[in-house]
This record gives sequence, structure tokens and C-alpha cells, in this order.
Amino acid sequence: MKNWKILAIVTVIAFLALPLLSAAPDAAAIYKNKCQMCHAANGSGATPTGKSMKVKDLRSEEVQKRTDEEIEKSIENGKGKMPAFKTKLSDAEIDALVKYIRDLAPKKK
Repeated sequence: MKNWKILAIVTVIAFLALPLLSAAPDAAAIYKNKCQMCHAANGSGATPTGKSMKVKDLRSEEVQKRTDEEIEKSIENGKGKMPAFKTKLSDAEIDALVKYIRDLAPKKK
């Protein structure tokens, strides 16, 4: 009987903790909150703020040919007038943003 209670408690704890452990950052929400004002919803940079700051088009070959590490560093440390996000975003959130930026690129036919 004692082993059954322990197993039940462990199962309940695991069941409750699983969503917390497997929850990936919502890159679209992070992008919308932190990046879209300058880079536009589609990554073009065609916003009033983006145009005035001459931000890069995230869909461009120039940006897309950068390594993931280079893009991560730009997000972490900022670049030009872009602020640094290393104290505002977790490593997992930054990694998710890099993947999101990759998905903004035009699909090759």
C-alpha cells in the first residue's frame, strides 16, 4: 500500500510538471513584442521606426547568410541603434527568435 501512494504522488507531480518542462518559447509572440515595431511583421523593416533607423530586412540574403551564432550575438548585444536583449530574453527565447528569423526568408522554389 505504501509503494502505491508514493507512485501516485510521483505520477501526479510528473504530470503537473511536464507542461512546464516541455513549453517552448513562443517565438512569434516574442518577435511581435520585441522586434516587430522596427522590423515589421514580415521582417522587411518597412515600419516608420524601421525606415528611420535603416534596419536590415531580416528576409534578405545579407541577413539570412549570417550564422545562427552571428544572429544570436546581434540579438544579445544589440547592433547599431538596436538595443541588447541578453538581459531581457533567455537563451531559449533567443534561439527561438533565430529560428523565427530563418522562417521569414522567402521560400526557395
